[in-house]
Amino acid sequence: MTDDVAAAIAGVVAEHFAGYVAAFADITARAAGRFAERDWVGLQEDTTERLDAYAAAVAACVDQVRHVAGDAAADRDSWVGARRRYEEIVAGRPDAEIAATFYNSITRRLLTTLGVDPDVEFLRDPPVDQLPPAVAVDWYDVTGDLEAALEQAVTAPKLADRWHNLRRDLRLAVVDIRRSLRLHGIAEDIDRIEMLTTPFYRGQGAYLVGRLHADDLWLPLGIAVHQTTRGLTIGAVLTELEDAGVLFSYTRAAFFVDTTVPAPLVAYLGELLPNLSRDELYTAIGFRKHGKTELFRDFYRYITTSRERFEHARGIRGMVMIVFTSPGYDVVFKVIRDRFPWPKQTTRRQIMAKYRLVARHDRAGRLVDAHEFEHLRFDRDRFAPELLAELGEQATRSVTIEDDHVTLHHVYVERRLAPLDLYVREANPVKARAAVVDYGRAIKNLAAANIFPGDMLLKNFGVTRGGRVVFYDYDEITPLTECNFRELPDSDRPDEAMSAEPWFGVGEHDVFPEEFTRFLGIRPELREVFDYHHGDLFAVRFWSRMQDRLAAGEVIEIFPYKRSRRLGAALRRSPAVGE
Repeated sequence: MTDDVAAAIAGVVAEHFAGYVAAFADITARAAGRFAERDWVGLQEDTTERLDAYAAAVAACVDQVRHVAGDAAADRDSWVGARRRYEEIVAGRPDAEIAATFYNSITRRLLTTLGVDPDVEFLRDPPVDQLPPAVAVDWYDVTGDLEAALEQAVTAPKLADRWHNLRRDLRLAVVDIRRSLRLHGIAEDIDRIEMLTTPFYRGQGAYLVGRLHADDLWLPLGIAVHQTTRGLTIGAVLTELEDAGVLFSYTRAAFFVDTTVPAPLVAYLGELLPNLSRDELYTAIGFRKHGKTELFRDFYRYITTSRERFEHARGIRGMVMIVFTSPGYDVVFKVIRDRFPWPKQTTRRQIMAKYRLVARHDRAGRLVDAHEFEHLRFDRDRFAPELLAELGEQATRSVTIEDDHVTLHHVYVERRLAPLDLYVREANPVKARAAVVDYGRAIKNLAAANIFPGDMLLKNFGVTRGGRVVFYDYDEITPLTECNFRELPDSDRPDEAMSAEPWFGVGEHDVFPEEFTRFLGIRPELREVFDYHHGDLFAVRFWSRMQDRLAAGEVIEIFPYKRSRRLGAALRRSPAVGE
């Protein structure tokens, strides 16, 4: 293979990466206008288009590499030389780490690499010619007038032409911030505010992100601004680490944020939110594939310095997936079984389609993002014998077991959660009740995002580090608008009413909310709590109303913060609208 071929391959990959970056930037730049014009449908379409742009760029690049390089496109030695030339090309780019991930995507598509190949792939970010610039921030001197400083901070980005009642919002924001300072034991007032100059757009909100300085301490600051028919309004001022972190959660769609230099932005956010990992932050600002790269690299470092074995994850064994984990690392690996026992009526292809749906859908803060990996290879002795036996017997389409290695040809990797059924059994009564209430909210949030979970058993939901309930079993999800919600018909015959099987006709998409009471599996004292807060889920009316709103084209806003964090909520007795 000549150096000319290597250079040609590197040039093709660099050209298509530049095209992807340009498309990414163009789509991202639309967000400000979408927000100002309240074009929520357009913003949803942009979310999907931006996600699809990566796959389209990879596919086009693969085709051109095959055309330019011929047989060399599938030759490992060709890519060893191409990697060196590509590294020289991207060394001057401020997004070199994203460029390296794009290159890896091409090589793995063409070479079907098992495990990792350090001579072909980038296992770490490539070196850069110069340090990237720092993120752009604005400083606001408080000097005893916090309300005036906040006004400067929220009006500087010029999000829209009109505010509904800015003066009221600012007064409430000051109350909430000072209350938070007291909870932190901070006696002194704030002396300055630092804000990123670029807003973060998602859904029907614009989020201003920065930090507060008081008493030699920095506190994160997230200001949620919503666009209503009456003008802009501040929805919440978030200063708690957990609340600010939820904005960037792996259960939500990515933000639209204008950045051509992602690494410094991720570093800044990492300082603000040390409870979030780099992979979560890259994913949250739209670089999902590089988030996947960061997750793999971090786990790879962990697995090479640990002797832990993979073992079954806690919880009831699934009929569709074999789920396992490494105890000291907070992810789970999910492999599709070869066969599914009754009553599961689905196929491998359909399951994979469900996961693709979730990846491209508004996750509403209630669906876990799952990264799809291929051809991961681990030492055989890293697997517990019981797990290895199950993989060898029931997952032969996804797993190859050799004398020394186990190759996972297809696997989903998700953040590890506490299964809800175990959580409510083991938690204290207060936390168990809160989880059951949030479980109902999760079902309603999913409905608002046009998702019907299908199987709503507690075991299919999990609890995050912050105590939020999310859904993670996707094999039966379906768009809510495709469901046919029905009431159970009456019967005059006792034998029909008592029958375990339906005595009436049931269509493929028929759903009977009255039957949910039989399947949730909530113990009596918690069931009373659930019924009090969410008894409407057992009636057709709730579901049909939600379908009507979605069918009418309404984009239902789901706030990424708790009701108790709603602006001024501490001063009001009545609950605010929110999650």
